Amino acid sequence: MPIKVLIIDDSAMIRKVFEAELSKDPDIEVVGTAPDPIVGRDKIVYLKPDVITLDIEMPRMDGLTFLGKLMQHYPLPVVVVSSLAKRGGDVALRAMELGAVEVLSKPGSAYSVGDMSEQLIEKVKAAARVRVFKKPDGNKIMSKEQNGALIASIGVKTTNKIIAIGASTGGTDALRDVITRLPANSPPVVVVQHMPANFTKAFADRLNTLSQVQVKEATDGEYLATGKVLIAPGNQHMEIRRSGINYYVTLFDGPMVFHQRPAVEILFNSVAKYAGQNAVGAILTGMGKDGAQGLLNMRNAGASTVAQDEKTCIVFGMPKEAIDLGAAQVIKPLPQIAQTLLDFCN
Repeated sequence: MPIKVLIIDDSAMIRKVFEAELSKDPDIEVVGTAPDPIVGRDKIVYLKPDVITLDIEMPRMDGLTFLGKLMQHYPLPVVVVSSLAKRGGDVALRAMELGAVEVLSKPGSAYSVGDMSEQLIEKVKAAARVRVFKKPDGNKIMSKEQNGALIASIGVKTTNKIIAIGASTGGTDALRDVITRLPANSPPVVVVQHMPANFTKAFADRLNTLSQVQVKEATDGEYLATGKVLIAPGNQHMEIRRSGINYYVTLFDGPMVFHQRPAVEILFNSVAKYAGQNAVGAILTGMGKDGAQGLLNMRNAGASTVAQDEKTCIVFGMPKEAIDLGAAQVIKPLPQIAQTLLDFCN
């Protein structure tokens, strides 16, 4: 059976473009469109879609308000598609906290229509596999102080290790779980999370307010340092390089890899080449196989590697591919990933 999709967006042009692009895939059926959440709410009842695409700024009821109500009373997989303007990153991050599976930029923002089509189809297919639950409390998040109390007893030796993490669908929650468990003297961390431009900075800033480590969106040429987490900017690939005993990151444009930019594969391959046995790698929840071969290359270069287990994954795609290749040295549930990484570093 094809994946039934309902498109909710106040732009008639966007509704038409999305319907045309999604309908190109034989596994997807657009069962309806709606100009606002009020009309969308009624269509959900009788169309019973498997996935909803949702704009944020709409008349009568904004997308965030609708998303909050939907996840309380009639939870469904939702892909937020927004222009992600200046304040869009913060708004989109809130959408993820409320229960949106994915966030994607509209064409004319971070992607061309062609790129957007690939991304949208991929995100909708990923969303259809997600197990969605009610979130009546708005997905409450621990403060930095609470997280500090949680990890206060963790000790890390001074090492020259670096940690590389890749994630996709469901990765914002998974990364929050891992990064907020790291102590202030954690080895440097580099992260690729599949997300659009203008969202990664808001995501990094949000994690920074919750974590003992410093979390920021990476800049080209920036050096890795103890207690620092660098997140690849949306729509740019990230690699590490080595200068003497120091590591730094380079950012660049380029073709999508596994339909992604940034791609986990590119980061992991650079870590295998330049860090080798001094690296520790983790692959978290996500659809597809981005990063699986790269994690294997890291392991073959002497790195220690871990994959998130199926039970705690939102989508058991990327970790499964890595496990099937033999890339994962160990398989762990999400709450144990941070400690496993630190144990490898020690």
